[in-house]
Amino acid sequence: MGTHLILVGLLSICSLSFGQECNQQLLENVDFSGNDVTSLFSPDVDHCQQLCTQHASCDFFTFFRADGTQDNRNFLCLIKTAPNGQPTVQAPLQGVTSGFSLKPCSQDLEPCLSRVYQNVDFKDADYRALFTADSEECQRACTQDPACQFFTLLNEAFTALGNRYRFKCHLKFSWPVPRIPLIEKKAGVTSGFSQITEITQQSVCQGKLFPNTDIPGNDVENIPAASPEHCQALCSAHSVCTYFSFNSNDFNCNLKKNTEEFVTTAKDGVTSGLPARFCQLDNTWVQVVHENVDFPGSDIRFEPMDDADTCQRTCTQDPYCQFYSYTNDNFGDPNFRRHCFLKRTITMPAPPKVAKLANVVSGFQLRNCNSKTTE
Repeated sequence: MGTHLILVGLLSICSLSFGQECNQQLLENVDFSGNDVTSLFSPDVDHCQQLCTQHASCDFFTFFRADGTQDNRNFLCLIKTAPNGQPTVQAPLQGVTSGFSLKPCSQDLEPCLSRVYQNVDFKDADYRALFTADSEECQRACTQDPACQFFTLLNEAFTALGNRYRFKCHLKFSWPVPRIPLIEKKAGVTSGFSQITEITQQSVCQGKLFPNTDIPGNDVENIPAASPEHCQALCSAHSVCTYFSFNSNDFNCNLKKNTEEFVTTAKDGVTSGLPARFCQLDNTWVQVVHENVDFPGSDIRFEPMDDADTCQRTCTQDPYCQFYSYTNDNFGDPNFRRHCFLKRTITMPAPPKVAKLANVVSGFQLRNCNSKTTE
């Protein structure tokens, strides 16, 4: 993952707890009703708890287990928040498990997800398939492919679509780096990134950029980026991105896939480029501060602060912070002038959907597990 140079922060900071105590208790057949922020999919309650811990505003959660029979919400992880950090209602409900964010605890944000799940399908997000003898070999293939975050194997007993798909190993992608949900121009705001970057053994390389150049069509995903270099880092982290175009007027990063041709056209305000493969992109772009640019949302906390430099240092010193926005004296709302907003997004492997399916095996890459055993 040497090309993934945006910091994937580690959760261990106790300042995020706002005085809350570390509560690792899991409550079976108890529903924390209401207070929902969003819903995600998880294969088990431990993964759901990790998602809650990484989510910027999650205080507690309710997970609908695989054995639940009351409705069709199996594997659903409900992310919840409350002003005091505690559930408003606790009600009995069969088939669910509820618990709390581990933000107040000493917590590793790159957890080893070594468990495999029988008769569970991690749906969608496929980018490559191959045939393997068993789930162990499929998991090894996922672990050795830097783009792979999780997998599903159709085992030797899988005949739902005929015998021809048996032993098929589907490698799947989810973003291993922070993605800023929204970037917009706003007077009086300065934004930027944590200055901590991944330690890598790979050589540093310079990316190839083409100013005032567009590569039309072949888009696979459009996401916000703060600069052409940021867009290039996102393309480098994506499983199938072959090149990209970045529009500086709206901060739109267009990731593209076409392995057959590379056709460019002149266009003002657009920078295109190629991803880096098997090397560490030069990371000087994360040191750039963006004046009159806001990264709205994804706040983990905010506090008064003297200047943007102090805000950037605070983000860098907070292992949980990935990026920030600072409001200066010219900010429109006087109540929030000279405030530092620390931010993060989920970066752990997360299937877009989880479902029951006979004779399949699913699991996650073991790179995080391997790195911990070699330290």
